[in-house]
Amino acid sequence: MKIGIVCYPTFGGSGVLATELGMALSAKGHEIHFIAYQQPVRLNFHPNIYYHEVAVPTYPLFEYPPYETALASTMVNVILNNQLDLLHVHYAIPHASAAYFARQILKKQGKDIPFITTLHGTDITLVGKDQTYAPVVTFSINESDAITAVSNNLREETYRSFPIEKDIHVIPNFVDIQRFHQTDKEHFKKMLAPGDERILVHVSNFRKVKRVDDVIRIFELVHGRIPSKLLMIGDGPERQHAEELCRTLHIGSDIRFLGKQEHISEIFSISDLFLLPSQTESFGLSALEAMACGVPVISTNTGGLPEINVQGKTGFLAEVGDVHDMAEKAVYILESEERLEQFKEASLQHAQGFEKQRIIPLYEQLYSQVLQEYNAKKAALI
Repeated sequence: MKIGIVCYPTFGGSGVLATELGMALSAKGHEIHFIAYQQPVRLNFHPNIYYHEVAVPTYPLFEYPPYETALASTMVNVILNNQLDLLHVHYAIPHASAAYFARQILKKQGKDIPFITTLHGTDITLVGKDQTYAPVVTFSINESDAITAVSNNLREETYRSFPIEKDIHVIPNFVDIQRFHQTDKEHFKKMLAPGDERILVHVSNFRKVKRVDDVIRIFELVHGRIPSKLLMIGDGPERQHAEELCRTLHIGSDIRFLGKQEHISEIFSISDLFLLPSQTESFGLSALEAMACGVPVISTNTGGLPEINVQGKTGFLAEVGDVHDMAEKAVYILESEERLEQFKEASLQHAQGFEKQRIIPLYEQLYSQVLQEYNAKKAALI
C-alpha cells in the first residue's frame, strides 16, 4: 500500500507513534509518505520512506499564517504525484479537517481517497473541547472513514465529549523492543550517581498537564529518605519554573535537566524508577518505553495510565496531586533491592505485550478493511 501519514514532527506521543508506525510499515514493504512542517524527530532513512515538508508562506496580512490551508494543499499534491491509497492522520487538530478539505478538492479532479484519524489525547480531552474548535473537530472526525484511539479511556472520553456517529477502534500505542531495552551503561550510571544513589527519571514536554512541580516535590520526599538523583528529560514552558523550584527546595545539585534527548533508552537503562504524575494521559507512551527497559512506574490513576501501569506489579497508581502517596510508593519500591528487581522484571514482561510486532498488524488490517469498504462504495455508485 501507498500510505500518507500526517503528524506533528515533535517529541510528543502522537508524533512519536506516527513516526514509529510509518517506519515499521515501511520495513514490511509499504510505501510511506510523511507530511509535516518539518522532519519528524525519530524518522530514519529507509528506501520506502518519503518526507514532504509543508511550506507555509508568510504575508504581512496574516498575523497567523494559515497552516491548515497549506497542509491541505500539500496533501493534494502528494496524493496526486504519488498515487497514494489512503491517508492516516494523527491528532485531530487540524489534520482531520485538512484531510477532509483535501479529499473534497481531489474529488473535483476525479481522484478519491479515504482517510483514517487517530485520536491521541489532548486533541480530545483538552484542545478539542474548546468551543473554538469543537464543531470542526466533531465534523472532521465523523467524516473520517475510520477512527482509532490509543486507549479505551480515550475512546470513552471521545464519546462523552463529542456526538461521534461512528465506531472508534482501540489500537494501543506500542513500543519497539529492539530500540527500547536494557543495555549495559554502568559507566554512565557511575558518572551520574557515583555513590550508587537510586536514579529517578521523568520525560515529558514540560507542559502544565504534566505537573512537573509534582515530579520535583515527589523527588524531594524520596531524596530525604533514600540517596537518589533525578533526571529530567525534555523541555517546554514549565522548565524554568521547575528549575526555580529545585533551587528553592535546595535539591538542585541532585537534579539534572538534560533537555530533549534522542537516545532515551540509554537513560532508561540506568534508571530505577519513572515518575509520571500527569493531570491526564491518554496512554502514557513514555511510561511504556521506560517499562520496556525494565523501569517500574509511579503514575497518577488517570486516563489510559491504568491500562499500562498495573497496580502493585509494574509500579503504583495514585490520585492526581497526591505527592506524598506517590513518594511513599516510590520509597517502598526503592528501599529494597530484591523488591526493586521484582518490579523491574514485571515491568519488562508487561511491556512486551505492547511490542510493535503485535500492534502493527492491527493497523494493516484496518487499512485493508477501509480500502475494501471504500472501493465497494465507489463501485456501487458507478
